Amino acid sequence: MAEIADPDKTAGVRDRRPNLVFFIVLLVMFAILVSLGNWQLRRLAWKEGLIETIEQRIRQDPADLETVLATWRDTGDVEYYPVRLTGSFRHDAEQHFLATHKGQSGWYLYTPLERADGAVVIVNRGFVPFDYKDASARPWQPIEGSVSISGLARNPLFEKPGWVVPENTPADTTWYWKDFAGMAETMGVEGDRLVPFFVDVSATDNQPASGPIPGVTRIALPNSHLEYAVTWFGLAAALVVTAAFVVWRGLRRPKPSK
Repeated sequence: MAEIADPDKTAGVRDRRPNLVFFIVLLVMFAILVSLGNWQLRRLAWKEGLIETIEQRIRQDPADLETVLATWRDTGDVEYYPVRLTGSFRHDAEQHFLATHKGQSGWYLYTPLERADGAVVIVNRGFVPFDYKDASARPWQPIEGSVSISGLARNPLFEKPGWVVPENTPADTTWYWKDFAGMAETMGVEGDRLVPFFVDVSATDNQPASGPIPGVTRIALPNSHLEYAVTWFGLAAALVVTAAFVVWRGLRRPKPSK
């Protein structure tokens, strides 16, 4: 004769199954949250190292272009190295990068600077208000002839930083992301004489007081990774408390009478 299942035992199995699934889900979520917290701690260490590197670099005295070029050839990284160079601006090839400065919308003026040895550096001369994109609308005349500048070297970008960033329109000299190769091509300065990185101007000799605002390089980097880590670890701790409460409630539940 087939054995008849004990309904009490079957009910007990059914009662335990939801609890088991519940705790498996909690365990998976706990592992994910802890992993996210650890990832943010690693990002925190990386960001702090990057900030320290930037602070060390910007405190250095400006080097000549040849020294910074040697660093580029050795490491491929010249971000925020101070540099000083002399040459003549080619204002006819000026390009315009959409930007803001102290809450005001406008443009960074990217202009090729040609040195006496023929080398060309793409220079961010600074910020002008939105209505000054057209050079004829500006209440000053551009600097002609040889000029000396000091600034910060900036690594080039070779691809768009994200899909939300609009496409550049070189035909209108308008740029939404710093496409180094595209900007160089539009300026007509491709080739061996092109210096392979940007320079953001900090100061320019004989710069008109009403000219582009220099020193617009954004150096301060956001660093919220510790707060993010605390958030993820806090959620993991909340899960542990939730699981402990559920277990405590289950232990305090009166046993069914036989």
